[in-house]
Amino acid sequence: MTPAEDDAVVCRALEYTFHHGRGKGRSTRAVDGIDLTVHTGEVFGLLGPNGAGKTTTIRAITTLLPVPGGMVRVFGHDAARRRMEVRRLLGYVPQQLSAEAGLTGRENVALFARVFDVPRSERAERVAQALAAVDLTEAADRMAATYSGGMVRRLELAQALVSAPRLLVLDEPTIGLDPIARTGVWERVDAVRRATGMTVLVTTHYMDEADRHCDRIALMDRGRIRALGTPAELKAQVREQDPHQTDPSLDDVFRHFAGRDLARGEASEGDFSDVRRTRRTANRVG
Repeated sequence: MTPAEDDAVVCRALEYTFHHGRGKGRSTRAVDGIDLTVHTGEVFGLLGPNGAGKTTTIRAITTLLPVPGGMVRVFGHDAARRRMEVRRLLGYVPQQLSAEAGLTGRENVALFARVFDVPRSERAERVAQALAAVDLTEAADRMAATYSGGMVRRLELAQALVSAPRLLVLDEPTIGLDPIARTGVWERVDAVRRATGMTVLVTTHYMDEADRHCDRIALMDRGRIRALGTPAELKAQVREQDPHQTDPSLDDVFRHFAGRDLARGEASEGDFSDVRRTRRTANRVG
């Protein structure tokens, strides 16, 4: 078995350019030749400011953006040549709102079970298991429009888990949630990971989350990886390179390597409409 097959994700010289307009219009290099490996079973954090290229990288890994063959492999499958095989291995929770307000929680998860081709004979049980994993069993038959922001995010996590993915990709999973709701989402992710050995790839602006939950972190800025290692290793590098930093936090690590501060601020948990507005704003600026 080759090293690429041993790892969950392998990116080699990954790049992606957005072209604006036709012909000789402007272009933006969102991802600029990154090398990245996510080991099987770990929680890997991809951090950086808005516009760093994190979401573009995530979309390339999840086959939502086309890249040339050889740039991305997921459990040994080339994302360009084996798109369906890769998609069957993934669960993806995007920044954009993916739950339907006009459906119940159970109906939302059942819809994703059909989309991900869960066998008909297993769907009801798998839907129930996914809802139980995120503690939504009692609210399963309520309309999603009545859910709080934290419940909506847990519902979207259930949608991603219903196919029993080997790799769970979370793009800003706790955006717009208050600290209690954020903790609830991570408790569910950690519980599923312990039970299944699932690999998790996450982007987040919350340094405390990354410090607490990620085994390794890549700091990304302007389309490139600026630093890579465990939280402890990155903090040790800052201490060695900056004698004034005797006890650096992960925020300090980010400022040291990326040179720009993260956007701060926490929104209240809100409701379904609040989540929709927050995600739209985040997507526009990120």
